[in-house]
Amino acid sequence: MKVWLVIFLGGLMTFGMRFSLIFLFGKLEIPDSLRRALHYVPPAVLSAIVFPELFYPAGAFSLSFDNFRLLAGAAAILAAWASKNTLLTLFTGMVVLLVLQVL
Repeated sequence: MKVWLVIFLGGLMTFGMRFSLIFLFGKLEIPDSLRRALHYVPPAVLSAIVFPELFYPAGAFSLSFDNFRLLAGAAAILAAWASKNTLLTLFTGMVVLLVLQVL
């Protein structure tokens, strides 16, 4: 029962924080400089999550051909550049990683 309570309260807190920001952005006048700065938050967060997984797969820096995650990431970047399709990019990266790990 405690687990469900923690899950419920965590979800409620997450919803409350996100909803409050959405509500405030609709009611307050946000300076243009802050709006422009906020456009850089998603790429920065995504980079902070993805790059360590690509360049430090086993806790050590690796730029070799043995780093399958880096090769799959490069394939995903090429797919993103060529197709501009997010789903195809994800699929390409996952398939290339799977093939490299199996071979």
